[in-house]
Amino acid sequence: MGEHDIKTGHSEEQMRAFTLSVLNDLQAFEYMFDQGHFSDDVRRIGSEQEMFLVDSALRPAPRSLDVIADAGDPRLTTEIGLFNLEANLTPREFTGDCLALMESELNELLALVRNSMKKFDGGVVLAGILPTIQQSDLTVNNLTPHPRYHEIDRIVTELHGENRVIHIKGLDELQLTLQNTYIEFCNTSFQIHMQIGPKDFVRYYNWAQAISAPVLAAAVNSPLLLNHRLWHETRIAVFKQSTDTRSLTHKQRNQKPRVNFGDAWVDKSILEVLREDAVRYRILLTQAIEENSLEVLAGGGVPELKAWRLHNGTIWRWNRPCYGTLNGKPGLRIEARYLPAGPTVIDQMANAAFFLGLLTELPEEFGDIRDHMSFDDARTNFYNAARYGLKGQIRGLDGQSRRIGRIILEELLPRARKGLARANCDQKDIDRLLNVIEGRVLSERTGAQWMLDSYEAMEQGAKPNVKLRTITAAMKSHQENDDKPAHEWELASIPAGSEWIDSYRTVEQFMTVDLYTVRPEDIVDLAASLMHWRHVRHVPVEDDSGKLIGLVSHRDLLELIAQGKCSTGQTLVVADVMRTDIISVTPETSSIDALQLMREKNVGCLPVIDDGRLVGLITTYDFLTVSAKLLEERLHADRPQPVQAKTIEA
Repeated sequence: MGEHDIKTGHSEEQMRAFTLSVLNDLQAFEYMFDQGHFSDDVRRIGSEQEMFLVDSALRPAPRSLDVIADAGDPRLTTEIGLFNLEANLTPREFTGDCLALMESELNELLALVRNSMKKFDGGVVLAGILPTIQQSDLTVNNLTPHPRYHEIDRIVTELHGENRVIHIKGLDELQLTLQNTYIEFCNTSFQIHMQIGPKDFVRYYNWAQAISAPVLAAAVNSPLLLNHRLWHETRIAVFKQSTDTRSLTHKQRNQKPRVNFGDAWVDKSILEVLREDAVRYRILLTQAIEENSLEVLAGGGVPELKAWRLHNGTIWRWNRPCYGTLNGKPGLRIEARYLPAGPTVIDQMANAAFFLGLLTELPEEFGDIRDHMSFDDARTNFYNAARYGLKGQIRGLDGQSRRIGRIILEELLPRARKGLARANCDQKDIDRLLNVIEGRVLSERTGAQWMLDSYEAMEQGAKPNVKLRTITAAMKSHQENDDKPAHEWELASIPAGSEWIDSYRTVEQFMTVDLYTVRPEDIVDLAASLMHWRHVRHVPVEDDSGKLIGLVSHRDLLELIAQGKCSTGQTLVVADVMRTDIISVTPETSSIDALQLMREKNVGCLPVIDDGRLVGLITTYDFLTVSAKLLEERLHADRPQPVQAKTIEA
């Protein structure tokens, strides 16, 4: 959980004082580490559950502050987006029925949040990335109004210095130019913590890095972002790019991003990582520090190390070393940050069991990972897993590349079972949870693959936003109403009686984005051929920078023929016939306002403009398609109502 009590607008003197506090904390940490102050007699686990809050249309609902106030549970806290919420679970000793207790607490907290959201006509969805999230949701209005989040956005944006380019390739390709970090709102995760004694920490931390790829490959649940099919775990790319503080100069010097996997195995001490982060990454946040950690130590106390922990909280290693105190005793833990939220509680617990079992068994069976795998292979494995999920290949401990699923089934699952048994976890929990991983791998049906398969199986004529809403509705229903893991779900399908009109509240939700355009210098014949071949009646005219400068319609070409200008032998270009008095809308324009505008202005097409750029197009045909589909569904449901009345309600 991030620290919220931070300073804004600090002076250089305050920054120097805070930096000194960070260094003092590290000195105190080193002293406690060398003197054996850290807890090493018990192993504990914990977790953080992030989730999306949604409204009745399954769109993001910025209600986190309302839910926290209504629920009144100290385990609930905010995240950067107002439609994100985080729950911090109780640390438990890693033995016996700890996994069942964690699962029970997860279900309890989700029920608490769902009950609160019902009061606001909404619900909860567990997903790495909510399929229905749209670019219009990524605004300052949805930034949680706490100084921590505003400062991180302000400072990260200033340090980056230029417009932020988000570029991710998968089945589709997404490229965005942003002036803020709000795309980070798209991510939610299920973070696992494991407390490790100081003498074992380096060995276990390196193994945590090595097992990240297969654990992630089996857990991927984030393939859809802003109507694009990208990586199986797109969160990995989004988080890295959304919080990048590096300017172009820093990138040319190969400076490392704040979100990273690391560059090498840890050699002798975890202090190597902490010192590296202290000197490499600029301090983003400061706060008033009332304790002097060195003085607390000298007085026989245990310091909280607040300054260093605040700084450490702004460096997002996928496996992050963390410090905390419990019952007056300091402890070290590994935080696995790469696992997505969802698709169900039992899926998440299966992921946790797989991770915890491997991390318990492999260091004991194999010793030092450096004797079995290069760091470059571990890092490459991780990003291959994020891109391709179970369909990818990784290098195993023998140096051979194989399908990830084969390595999991033949080598890792048996060892995860041994690791959980080594920790004396209840056998029924070991079998129940790791059987989920086995079934998922055998079927090659991760949460991500289920979404992609569902999307592909839906009728070709359905708008992307309807497909995404259907997928989200199915996820929410399964999460609330059954205890099946996702690999046992039927594919999502658009129900005959679905309320399609809820999916068309704004222009952004149903505009056409795959546009064919022409330039003003192109010959008219090209525009005419485009209309004929692609069955469209309007063609936008762009300059080379993507700025909309005109529009050619089917009506314009008919008038050209009627006037006889096409038979003169003169070569006409688009600039000769295009209309430049263009009426346009923005993505946030309501569908009703757009329809009324088309009626008032007697136009059959509206270009959609965002920040001066053409981002989409809506036509009267789009509205007719929506109305026809709505009428078809009403007739099928045998409840005839005037189509126009329903449209106005939207």
